[in-house]
Formats: sequence, C-alpha cells, structure tokens
Amino acid sequence: MSKKNYTDEFRRDAVALYRDTDGATIAGIATDLGISHGSLTAWLKNAGVPIRKPRTNPVPGPTAEETPEQEAARLRSELAQVKAEKAKLETERDILRSAAKYFAGGDALVTRFQFVADHSDTFEVKRLCQVIDIARSSYYAWINAADTRAARADADAELAAKIRAVHDTDNTCGRPRITAELNDGALAGQRINHKRIARIVRENNIEGLRLRRRHRTTIAEPADTPPKDLVRRDFTATAPNTKYVGDITYLPCGDGEFLYLATVIDCFSRRLVGWSIADHMRTELVENALTAAAATRGSLAGAIFHADRGSQYTARDFATLCTILGVTRSAGAVGTSADNALAESFNATLKRETLQGATRWESPRAARSAVFRWITRYNTRRRHSFCGYLSPADYESAYAPDSMADAA
Repeated sequence: MSKKNYTDEFRRDAVALYRDTDGATIAGIATDLGISHGSLTAWLKNAGVPIRKPRTNPVPGPTAEETPEQEAARLRSELAQVKAEKAKLETERDILRSAAKYFAGGDALVTRFQFVADHSDTFEVKRLCQVIDIARSSYYAWINAADTRAARADADAELAAKIRAVHDTDNTCGRPRITAELNDGALAGQRINHKRIARIVRENNIEGLRLRRRHRTTIAEPADTPPKDLVRRDFTATAPNTKYVGDITYLPCGDGEFLYLATVIDCFSRRLVGWSIADHMRTELVENALTAAAATRGSLAGAIFHADRGSQYTARDFATLCTILGVTRSAGAVGTSADNALAESFNATLKRETLQGATRWESPRAARSAVFRWITRYNTRRRHSFCGYLSPADYESAYAPDSMADAA
C-alpha cells in the first residue's frame, strides 16, 4: 500500500473539526475522514490541541458475595436511575419538540435566549440551556441587559426614522451617502458609525437604487490555443480516476466578504477528491485543489480534467501543473454552464444544504468549517442518487475495494 499524502489545508481542517466538535473522539473523526488514528493523533499533537479522554460510565453490577437484601437494594437503585434517565429524556424530547417549531426561522443566539425566556415557566432554565446548548450565565446576562436593549432599540428606531427621511428624499442614496448626510445634517455634532447605519438599513430593508450584477467567477478565455472539449456533456466514467470535473464557486460570509472554493470531482462516483478554499481566485487556488486530488489518488496520470474557460484554468501555470501530473485538460464553451453541469450542480447542492436558506455564513471561519464538515459527510455518508443511494466512497469501494484501497 502506498503512503498517503495530505495537504496542509486538509490537516488544518481535520484538526479544527476535532477541536470544534463537542464529544468527538479521534477514532470517530478519523473514520469519517478516512484517515488513520495515528495520523490524526500526530496532527493534533503538532497543532498543540489537547486530546480528550473517552468518557466511560461504569454500570454497577452484582458481586459474588451479594446478599438477597443487597441485590434488592441495588436493583431498586438501578430502577431509580432508569426512571430518572427516562424522565430526563422525556423532558428533553418535549423541549426539542417546542424548539423545532420555535427555531423554524433560524436559531441565532438571541433566538435561543428568547426561547428559554418564553419556556422558563414550563421547564427548568438549567435543562433548557443544556438542551439548546447555551450557557446559563450568558442567558442571565441577556436577561439582565433587557433595559439596555430596550433603550438601544428605541435609539435605533429614532435613527431609522431619520435614515428613512433621507432615503425618501433621494432613493438612490446608499449606506455611505446616508451616513454622510446624517453626520453633516440631522446628526450634526454627533457622529454615527457607518456600521451602525448599515445594520439599521439592513434590518429595515432600506435600499438605495441599485442595478444588481451577477457575481461572475468565469472570465473569457484569452489564450490562442484553448483546451478542447473532451467531455461534451458526458459526465460519466467507466472507472474511478479517469475523468474529473472542477469549478470555482464563491462562499458569501460576514459583511460582504467572500471565500472561494475550487473542486475536483470524479465523474465515476461524484466523489470530491480534491478541493481548496481561499479568500482569492488566483491560479494557485485551482492548482491547490488539483494537487490535493493527486495526493488523494496517489496519481492522476492519464485522467481528463474538465472545467470552464475561466482564466484560472487556462493559465500557463495550471497547464504546466497538468502536464507534470499527466492530466489532459478539457474545457467547455465560454458562458455555457451546461458544459460543466456536474460541477455547477455540486456547487448548488453544497450551498443549499449548508446555508439552508440563509444568504451567507456569519464569518469566513464559520463558512470554512461548515463546508469542510459537509464535504466530509458528502464523501463518506451522504447517499447519492447517482450511486444507487450509496455514498461516493462506498460506491467506489463496491466497484473495486482492492484497487481503490491505496487511492482512498
């Protein structure tokens, strides 16, 4: 079996997944990612992440010298524990049933606090906080700040009225112009931060006139000798590691920020073999994704890689990398998404299932973590209709377990 190579990005994300997942074990994370227990342990030690000990719950049992009275007492104690656990689970079930309806529109931290406040007459605050995963101290701090929040809400309402007055006068005003107008006029002598203006504008759906432009990640091919289309919309393959597709998609996060994800997808199993996430769309983004795929498979020699005609995929450095790896480039027509439909479909599925109706992640870190978790589940657990409702990894294993062992 050949030695497996992992990119630095993959190692960092694996360490972050273990560190940020409560109750996770090294064995569980290693199994999910398809890596060895020893590799993950070494990465955690190198990153200085403490390794949690597995939890054990000793169960009392009969002893050799137990009398009938002692046995009866022990059984009564065990029964009492079972009843207590049953009552606890029933309470948690009732809380979660209430929460399912309450959080239908989202489960932001403030919404969780409000849920506890609204249900504190029915359930213990301690149990409510445990079930929906918030700290009691944070909840009580939120309760004690109610007067401050009310005063801030009144101030925001007053400021919103002034913003709307400026906007009604000129509906082409956006956040910068509104901020300048208020600071120089209605709020002369009291400076308001532009971020507060932006928040109130957003919360009150006050928008300046704007012609929306689609966010493009594909640029016309500038080269004299572009790659030919060797796929021709046939996104199937007779064996793994023979035909791949890839694309760049943007990941909206924070306040107008973006990360970018480059992918390498095996047409045989729909498995995401290589990927890279960065805050730019330079050529090294797609190079890193293809390099990660080569590390996963061991070799990409003889494979076809199909993408659009974006400048990253037609760059000289990327072409050189493909030559080094023994990969034949392929590209669809300019501006035709159907020529790369498999990659486009993958991007849409990823965003739909991770964002779940939201427009963006709260931060770049949250976006990276969510995408990494989803990719891991997509490859190893998520059932894919194309694979006969097996996961891509299981589909490849069913095809040829021995031949794919080294490339897993």
